[in-house]
Amino acid sequence: MSDAAYSFVLAALVLAAGLISVELAVSISIIEILVGLFAGNFLGLHSTPWLEFLAGLGSIVLTFLAGAEVNAEAMRSKLKESLLIGGFSFLVPFATAGPFARFVLHWTVPASLIAGVALSTTSLAVVYAVLVETGLTATAIGQLIMAACFVTDFGTALALSLLFSAFTWKTVVFVALSVLAIALGPRLAHHLFGRYGDKVVEPEIKFVLVALFFFMLLGAFGGSHAVLPVFVFGLALSGLFTRYPEVQKRLRSLAFAILTPAFFIRAGFNVSLPYLVAGIVPLLALLGVKLAAKTGGVYPFAHRFVPADATFTTLLMSTGLTFGTISSMYGFSAGIIDRGQFSALVAVVILTAVLPTFVAQKWFYPKAVVALAASGVEAVKAGARGLGTLEPGVAEADVAYEPAVGKD
Repeated sequence: MSDAAYSFVLAALVLAAGLISVELAVSISIIEILVGLFAGNFLGLHSTPWLEFLAGLGSIVLTFLAGAEVNAEAMRSKLKESLLIGGFSFLVPFATAGPFARFVLHWTVPASLIAGVALSTTSLAVVYAVLVETGLTATAIGQLIMAACFVTDFGTALALSLLFSAFTWKTVVFVALSVLAIALGPRLAHHLFGRYGDKVVEPEIKFVLVALFFFMLLGAFGGSHAVLPVFVFGLALSGLFTRYPEVQKRLRSLAFAILTPAFFIRAGFNVSLPYLVAGIVPLLALLGVKLAAKTGGVYPFAHRFVPADATFTTLLMSTGLTFGTISSMYGFSAGIIDRGQFSALVAVVILTAVLPTFVAQKWFYPKAVVALAASGVEAVKAGARGLGTLEPGVAEADVAYEPAVGKD
């Protein structure tokens, strides 16, 4: 298939996914993953270098936007809750999935460690996409979930690095330059936004993209991944985006129109149905282990800190995609796991991106909030989506939201 034909088919699939998402009122990320799975297994489509690039950039941009949505002050005020929910969201699955793969499925020790890392993740990209669609990014529960996701993925990245990465001088350079960029970036952005903002050439968007490409370059150089420093960079710029909400809105439009579909559809391409059928037993076993471990690790603390939304929080913290796929791909590329093990892990990762989010949105959407008058609700909804600011005197936690999936 020529590049032109491939691009046309892919664009048509992206459009179809969007329409299906609207009609079924299901998160677009879920539909795009399923469309990718269908296209890869029944239409013969496979990932291409340019799609891989767009997907990689999409994961980085989504992670940056997730960090930019987090209110730093709110994160500091909920530090204990974030650390406990996010920390045990990593620790319990890692301590459960690895031994299960070793002693029940009889995988090798290195392969079992890869399974533990891959299944301990929570997907910032998936969680952020769902929170944006449902209008919860600026609410207390949304802020807490994103902060907890950061803690979980930090543990995952640290475990993968400590267990399998060789620390060299390049690693030191990667960490040092990332810290420097995070420290200096907000000052440079503040000057640039103030002097060159509101121009048709979009200098603010270009600055953000240059910064993200710089982090990607550092990650490639240091043999690591840029997701964590990118999230922190987004967090460092969150205050600036409060002053310039239109920049965040335009960047979000770019991400969800082009980059997000590439990221989620490419994830669906990774699943091979023949391998899944052949390895259905270990697949279902690993899926059950991950969901049970996430529930055991997250729910007790979620019930303690956010009892009204404990199940919703637990389900979103059970998702996986970016780091789970990265960990699995690393294990397969390094010869630690075979094709069947790789397909099983990636399938579990993708299923946990689909099933928990679907259940959370359909049956456990947060409802324990106070309804406002109709005139006030729309204004606050706009603020929650980062499109404006909340009305004076209106607290974010006092707003009743209806699921926005398929309505934006």
